[in-house]
Amino acid sequence: MAFDPHQVERIRLVLKRKKVAFTEKKMIGGICILVDDKMLLGTHINKGSNESLLMARIGIDAVLEGLKRPDCREMNFTGRVMKDYIYVLAEGYDCEDDLEYWIDAALTFNPMAKASNKRV
Repeated sequence: MAFDPHQVERIRLVLKRKKVAFTEKKMIGGICILVDDKMLLGTHINKGSNESLLMARIGIDAVLEGLKRPDCREMNFTGRVMKDYIYVLAEGYDCEDDLEYWIDAALTFNPMAKASNKRV
């Protein structure tokens, strides 16, 4: 699993400060943060570019708005665009205000997001 532990700790601190109950799970090549058993955010290091990426589940409307920013990319995982998710490059969440913006966007969408089917 390739991820930046410093970035994960930053996310944890913001969520704890906001008093959000969350869990963590190793998946998608990194660490994912779940709220109400639904993916909220994740972080991993792109193997090709060695960049730390934030994955945020923010909903299609917020994704379309986010893609106007130079530090955002479509989340194309396994050759398929994931419509409610966006990748944010490191410069797009390096400062605390930017990280909090993405966390808030994900928290806003989370109640509307569908939980994945549990595998048995």
